[in-house]
Amino acid sequence: MCAGKGLEKLPTEYCKLNNIMTQQGAALQTYNNELVKCIEELCSKRDELNRQIQQEEEEKTRLQHDVRVLTEKLSRVNESLARRLTARADFDRTIAETEAAYMKILESSQTLLSVLKKETGTLSKTTEPRGKDH
Repeated sequence: MCAGKGLEKLPTEYCKLNNIMTQQGAALQTYNNELVKCIEELCSKRDELNRQIQQEEEEKTRLQHDVRVLTEKLSRVNESLARRLTARADFDRTIAETEAAYMKILESSQTLLSVLKKETGTLSKTTEPRGKDH
């Protein structure tokens, strides 16, 4: 019989079953407490993860905006660079043509000077007084 619980008249098997159920109830309560604690920890971790996801989504949005701005700026710089490269090529062509024309002018000037000197020499000989006989 079960002693001390007012159950003195119940069979021993019932008392043993009651003790087992009481122990199982206590164990179940412990498991329940641990389960609740685990669920709370999981919820806390999920909340932290959710906060991190939100931060990364915000950073992604900022970075996408920055990429758009930089892409537009790169496009403008490329267009400007292309115009400047074309202008430089035009300058290079004009300078080369001008230098070539200037070299032709120099060559012509040298030729003209040479011809002029030769003619001057010829004219000088024809205009010199010939001897003292005259």
